[in-house]
Amino acid sequence: MTTSIASRVALVFFLALLPTVATWAEPLSAAEARALAASPDRADEDREKDARRHPAELLVFAGASRGMKAADLGAGNGYTTELLARAAGPEGSVIGHNTPTVVEKFVSESWPARLAKPVNSNVTRVDSGYEEPLPEGTSGLDLITMIYVYHDTLFGGVDRAAMNERLFRALRPRGALVVVDHFAVEGAGPESGKTVHRIDEALLRRELEAAGFVLEAKADFMRNPDDPRTELFFKMDGPTDSFVHRYVRPAGLPDAGLALEPDS
Repeated sequence: MTTSIASRVALVFFLALLPTVATWAEPLSAAEARALAASPDRADEDREKDARRHPAELLVFAGASRGMKAADLGAGNGYTTELLARAAGPEGSVIGHNTPTVVEKFVSESWPARLAKPVNSNVTRVDSGYEEPLPEGTSGLDLITMIYVYHDTLFGGVDRAAMNERLFRALRPRGALVVVDHFAVEGAGPESGKTVHRIDEALLRRELEAAGFVLEAKADFMRNPDDPRTELFFKMDGPTDSFVHRYVRPAGLPDAGLALEPDS
């Protein structure tokens, strides 16, 4: 690597650490997140999932805030979508995305029922493939979540490079993409997404960094060292060993991510 290219690469990571000129709402405190998760009008079904899903910890780690613009990809029946909607409040907005196949096969009734709740009035439903998961022109998002769904994009012909580029462009500078997924064994290839519904965290990181994202933080509140990482998650009695990553769109970079010009 020449001195010129090395200098520009170093600049990218320096810019990633800088705040942007604009300011955004203060993230929820741990106490506020716990209070939100304890809301008495949350469904019993959601409360039963809380022990495995750690909603308060997730909201704090994600930097969720009042008035935020967020999106939940692969929302399923909307467990996380509703948490984001509650955090954003009436001044904010949330995009709830599912593929048409998932809606038809798994959540054709539960997803519309979820969205009919008053607390989710700030949610916009989107049924589309992963390559175009957001409404045309979406930009300036504060937060995107992909909770236990990135592994599903490893099969079925999904163009993950196109998906990740679209997510990168949809975020504001310093906006976050939070990914939670089941650990596969170290070095597992994309086939693990279909065979065991898991993903090697190193594979995820390579793909997102190729799109311009910078890994900002990891969390261990969904770890389970007793998980052999070889079983289908829905056949396990206990929780899987899961990683929690927060990526950011660096400040000061164009939509397409890092593009280095050749040295003259």
